[in-house]
Amino acid sequence: MVLQEIAKMLDAEVVCGQEQINKNIRHAFAADLMSDVLRLDTSEMLLITGLANVQVIRTAEMSDIWCILFVRGKQVTPEMRALAENCGITLLQCKQSMFKVCGELYQAGLLPLY
Repeated sequence: MVLQEIAKMLDAEVVCGQEQINKNIRHAFAADLMSDVLRLDTSEMLLITGLANVQVIRTAEMSDIWCILFVRGKQVTPEMRALAENCGITLLQCKQSMFKVCGELYQAGLLPLY
C-alpha cells in the first residue's frame, strides 16, 4: 500500500517527508514501548505510536524506519520535526486511536510483522 493511500484513508496530516509519500508500505507495527521497536525487521514498515517525543525519532533512525504515524491526536513538536527532516524520516499525525488505525490498516491489507 502506498503511503499516500494510508494518509488519505486515516485523514492523517503529513508533517514532514512529503517527498516519500509515494513509497510503499507492506507492514505496520504499533507500539508505545520503543524497546519493542528496536528488535524488528523494519523494511517497508510503518511505525504507529502514541508516544510523541524525540526518542521515537531516534529509535526510528537506529532501526532504519522511514515513516512514523502518531495517533491519538499527538502533535509533532518542532524539535521532532527538525530531527526527522535531518534523518529523512516521514512523520504523519492523526486523531484516531491506535486500535482504530490498526484495524483500518489491517482491513485494507497492510500486513502485521508477525
